[in-house]
Order: sequence, then C-alpha cells, then structure tokens
Amino acid sequence: MADRLTDHCFTTVQHTGTPTGRRIDVLVGGVPVPTYLAEPPASADTSPRRIILYFADVFGPFYVNGQLVQDYFAAHGFTVLGIDYFFGDSYALHVNEPGFDRPTWRDKAVKQAKEFTPGWVEAVKEKYGTEVVKYFAIGYCFGAPYVFDYTETGLLSAVPVLYSCGEEDHAFGPELRRAVEDALSARKMSYYFQIFSGAAHGFATRADPSVESQRFAKEECARAVVQWFNQFSV
Repeated sequence: MADRLTDHCFTTVQHTGTPTGRRIDVLVGGVPVPTYLAEPPASADTSPRRIILYFADVFGPFYVNGQLVQDYFAAHGFTVLGIDYFFGDSYALHVNEPGFDRPTWRDKAVKQAKEFTPGWVEAVKEKYGTEVVKYFAIGYCFGAPYVFDYTETGLLSAVPVLYSCGEEDHAFGPELRRAVEDALSARKMSYYFQIFSGAAHGFATRADPSVESQRFAKEECARAVVQWFNQFSV
C-alpha cells in the first residue's frame, strides 16, 4: 500500500504486447488529468455499462504491463479508466536512473494522487452517469488505498472485496492479511482471498511470464477479477 512501499513495489519485468486503449484527459478543476481508456468490443453486451476505475502501481496506467491488464478487462465487457496521478512521471521512467531519489518522488506522487483522485472520480461519474451504470474499482500496490476510499461512498457496485496476494509480500504480509480478514469477517462482508505460492508483491502486473508460477499467478489473478466483478454485476 502507498504508506508501505518496499523494493518489490519498484521491481518489474516488462511485458510485450500491443495495447488497444487510448489516452484521454479528464478535467479536474480545469486541470487535464491523463487517463488510459480501454473500451469493450462493439460486440460485447454492455447493458448495464460496467466501469472499472483502475488505480495503478508506481509504474502508472500507461506502462505497457498495466495497459495490457486494462485491455484484458475491457475485452471482457468492462469500460476501464486508469488515472495517471503521476502526470507522466511514473517510476517507469526512472527504473534505470542512477541515484534516483525514490522517497522524494513518492512524496510528490502521493500528494498529487490525494489532490486529484477525488475530483477525477467525480468527473468520471459526471461523464458516464450513475443510471444503468455499475462502478467497480481495482488498485495495485500504490493504488490500493484509493479503492478503499470509495467503498463507503455508495459509488462502487462491488463493495465485496477481492485480495490477490503473493506469498512473498512485505507490504501486505501474513499478519496484516490475517488482521484484515478478521476485520472483514467481523463486519460480515463478502470477501475472497487468493494467495499464490511462488509469487511476490507486484505479481499481478509485473510478474515474470517466463517463470511458470508467476505467469499462472498473474493470469489467474486477472481471471478472478473478471469473475468476481461479474458475480456482482447483476
């Protein structure tokens, strides 16, 4: 999560593929916020329209790995919007930069995300409406807290929560997972935990596809998201 960034949060294996989405700008207080938009194929059943708000990890929604994940959700009938709260300065640009000041970059990124995310969500709601529309949200690492900011607002259709976790995760380890599960159970919420052996924090977007256990975890996580959201789409 944003307050517990570890080295795994900044590690990646870049994937290959051709993104099918596009960039749009969502105005927030007169400021254009870059947004990745992935839309379902014309043949898809989009009634009601189902919208996923995508909150990216430190590599941002325009990193090819994230684009391909968003495109996957779109291919399964969802309209996906990924906010770029990094405003073009995601960590993807600094992976191989010697001496890069990660803490300073992180502080700036968190400040921007907190400042623009609420208005961005409101602008998306204004653009797509709330009638015959169901909203869902997904957050990876840095973006996870912004999902929970909206679970209590009534905006999200999928208040039930899905956690896809790697066995090796210093940001969301066993003790914290257990505490979260206990809290969800106490509140009688619907929840689903996946824990993948052989996978580390960040696997859902940045796994090494040449390692079978990582590839499976990444692909199964994406499939589970689609199935979970479908479960609560009716």
